[in-house]
Amino acid sequence: MSTQNSGEQQPLDQQTAGDGVAIVGIGIHPFGRTPGRSGREQGAVAVRNALADAGADWSDMQFAFGGSHSAGDADTLVADLGLTGLPFINVYNGCATGGSALISARNAIASGAHDLGIVVGFDKHPRGAFNEDPATLGLGEWYGSTGMMVTTQFFAMKIQRYMNDHGISEKSLALVAEKAFSLGALNENAWRRKPLTVEEIAASTMINYPLTQYMFCSPGEGAVALVLARADRAHRYTSNPIHLKSVEFRSRRFGSFEVYSPWASPEMADGPTVTASRAAFESAGIEPSDIDVAQLQDTESGAEIMHMAETGLCAHGEQEKLLADGETRIGGRMPINTDGGVLANGEPIGATGLRQIYETALQLRGHAGDRQVPGDPRTGFTHVYGAPGISACAVLTR
Repeated sequence: MSTQNSGEQQPLDQQTAGDGVAIVGIGIHPFGRTPGRSGREQGAVAVRNALADAGADWSDMQFAFGGSHSAGDADTLVADLGLTGLPFINVYNGCATGGSALISARNAIASGAHDLGIVVGFDKHPRGAFNEDPATLGLGEWYGSTGMMVTTQFFAMKIQRYMNDHGISEKSLALVAEKAFSLGALNENAWRRKPLTVEEIAASTMINYPLTQYMFCSPGEGAVALVLARADRAHRYTSNPIHLKSVEFRSRRFGSFEVYSPWASPEMADGPTVTASRAAFESAGIEPSDIDVAQLQDTESGAEIMHMAETGLCAHGEQEKLLADGETRIGGRMPINTDGGVLANGEPIGATGLRQIYETALQLRGHAGDRQVPGDPRTGFTHVYGAPGISACAVLTR
């Protein structure tokens, strides 16, 4: 994309604003279960790893944004990392917490307010399903006591309708999970590292038809941190900066069918994934067809299938053939969830969105090891979806 100007030199802040933010350091704490280590301690590990990757010190950070759902306030990390007085702002936005923190950090740099800062997300959820309170979502107590808070049934209803409308088979659901676990086996930071066959996944315990036990993610633990810098100063910290071309966030519209919806409108509207991804591509100035590697929210197998089309990476109904032909695998033309996604990594809510960015940065750097996408990928896309109907999408380039 090219722009014209009058030939007059713009101030540096205007040149970099909106298109001048780079990721210069990435750090992760392994996902899964880590007995004896708190969520905050995992966050501190991720931050230290990101700082080391950028060759920077905690005292260099001009700001921080961070979030957690179940492991306490992120700003308390200053007790572990250093009492430097930096502004550390807590972000709490469900599964989109990481994406929301990233947007905040990008804007802090793009506005010219800061040159260098960090984002972090971490969590440590107890075993079992997420224990949500209907009151925090604007719903009555009755919504929980009648069993409506059991989200597996929502995902099942949504994919049932989608399969009927677009010719998606049950085998495709199993293929998504099989891919996830096979890639998780190649990811040293993943939780689920045992490959499973399509047959094993399809034959596992039925949770809510058509979704079986191994087609769902599980609440887990983990942490990710990213160091961001003004793009024109990125090479002070890395020889391979990853440019954050856009980050967009959207909430639900009237008529979209989302998690915890107590009713459905007779007229369906696009969900937040559609509007957030469209805005991210428009802001970045590229098309979905330009993307070399993508990370999509895969709370369960059906979510990845639906999000493939909702983000514009393919047309509705094309997923059946793409999955059968292996096009979403590492060697395919549309590699998706190359680190195993949420299915293999589990879902520590505060960290999931940033994990997607971490993996995409690894892929664009060419440092993903056995799961590296071939062909020198140059563009990446990430998408996270959360209750009660929010989505954050990002476009990255090198």
